[in-house]
Amino acid sequence: MINILIVDDDTHIRELLKHTLRVEGYAVFEAEDGKEASSLLKKQQIHLAVVDVMMPHMDGWQLCEEIRNDFDFPVIMLTAKDQLADKEKGFSVGTDDYLTKPFEPKELLFRMKALLRRYQIVNAEKITLNGTIIDRRSYEVHCNGKLLMLPMKEFELLAQLASYPDRIFSREELIQLIWGADFEGDDRTVDVHIKRLRERFSTRTDDFSIKTVRGVGYKLEVTK
Repeated sequence: MINILIVDDDTHIRELLKHTLRVEGYAVFEAEDGKEASSLLKKQQIHLAVVDVMMPHMDGWQLCEEIRNDFDFPVIMLTAKDQLADKEKGFSVGTDDYLTKPFEPKELLFRMKALLRRYQIVNAEKITLNGTIIDRRSYEVHCNGKLLMLPMKEFELLAQLASYPDRIFSREELIQLIWGADFEGDDRTVDVHIKRLRERFSTRTDDFSIKTVRGVGYKLEVTK
């Protein structure tokens, strides 16, 4: 799953973008200023950031410069500052694109997808784990030549773990990525779905295993 960071001190803008991006299948993280975003970047892998310019504590110019120095993912500046000099400054500190407010969410999506293609970060349609193939487009799993259809949340959970082999995901992180921040259940939901995935694949393949990291969460290991 592709992780998008929205950095804007306007709550309404964040809510609009969060809804728009989640409908498109992106995982969304948000920060209300550059300082909060900078802290989040140290803990969370981000694939693209949408950054406002005028924010308290750390503005968009400073944040963009920091991202360009420390990370390698695209940045789109989203701002009401539409003068040529403002755009020039944005590109000089390292932004990849510049969209002025008011804006159409669909146009932002077009620009995001173009940048993700350019950075070659767009999720692979197929994830291969030895003889197991997870097809994101069709939501099918081919296990040793046999088709296996999973319930949607189980599929999304498996695809998320399989996209980052050996990376540990906390239960809270998986809840946010798969079920969304508005989910009202508890993190035992993750445990139940992991148990079901293990039961489904334990008798079918040894291409991979889902390991419990005690006190933290889960990770997927590919069999060598």
